[in-house]
Amino acid sequence: MNRSVPRAATFTALAALTLLTASAVCAQDATSPDYAAIVAAPDRSEADRQIDQRRQPAKMLAFAGVKPGMVILDMEASAGYSTELLARTVGPAGKIYAQDSAAIMESFVKDRFAVRAQKPAMKNVVHVVRDYDDPVPPDVANLDMITFFFAYHDISYMPVDRAAMNRKMFAALKPGGYLVIADNSAKPGDGISVAKTLHRIDESTLKQEIEAAGFKLVAEGDFLHQPEDPRDIPVSKAPVPVDKFVLKYRKPQ
Repeated sequence: MNRSVPRAATFTALAALTLLTASAVCAQDATSPDYAAIVAAPDRSEADRQIDQRRQPAKMLAFAGVKPGMVILDMEASAGYSTELLARTVGPAGKIYAQDSAAIMESFVKDRFAVRAQKPAMKNVVHVVRDYDDPVPPDVANLDMITFFFAYHDISYMPVDRAAMNRKMFAALKPGGYLVIADNSAKPGDGISVAKTLHRIDESTLKQEIEAAGFKLVAEGDFLHQPEDPRDIPVSKAPVPVDKFVLKYRKPQ
C-alpha cells in the first residue's frame, strides 16, 4: 500500500495553511498605522514637536494600539496636543471626543484649543465640555478607547468624585475596550498628597482607584520611565527628565 500520497497531501495542506496564516499576519501588519509618519506630519506645529521630545508620541500611540476608524474619548484634552495626534491616527472614519471641564476651558485653554480646532486634522473631533465626574455625553457609548494623559493628578485635587468619574468611563467603553492612562510619578506612599504641589501621583494609588471601577490591567509601558528622577521635585522645575508611568487597562468582555 502506497502511503506517500496521503502524506504528500497532508504536507501540501499544512504548507498552504502556513502560507495563508503568514498572509493574514502580513495583511494585519499592513493595516497598522505608521505612527512615526503620523508624528512627522509636516503640518504639525513646532510647539507640538517640542512636546514630542518628552512625550514620545509614536511609542505612546503604538502602546495604546490606536487604529483607523476608532472612536475615542480623550479626557482633559486641554490645549489638544494628544487630541490632534489621536485624530490624525483614527482618520476620517474615526472620531475623537475631546473632554474638558468648563472651569478649565475658561481658565487657560479655551483660545488655544479653538485655534487648534481650525486645523484640517481636527475635523473628526467633537469638543465635549462636561464635568469630570460626568464626562461622557448621554448619546455616547461603546467607545473603543479612552485616553487620560498626564491629568489624573490634577483631578485629584479638584472637587471631583473620582470614583463616579471612573465608573462613567468604564460604562462608556465597549466590552473589550481600553483605557490608556499616563501620569507623572510620585514617590511610593505619596498618594495624591503631592498632586497640586509637584504635579505627580503615586502610581499605586492611581491603580487602586482605576481598578476599583472594574478595569483590568493588561500592559505597562516603560518607555517614559526615567530612573534618575528623584520624584520629589515639581515637574516644571525638575533638573532631569521626569519619570512617567503608562498603563493600559481593558474592560472585560
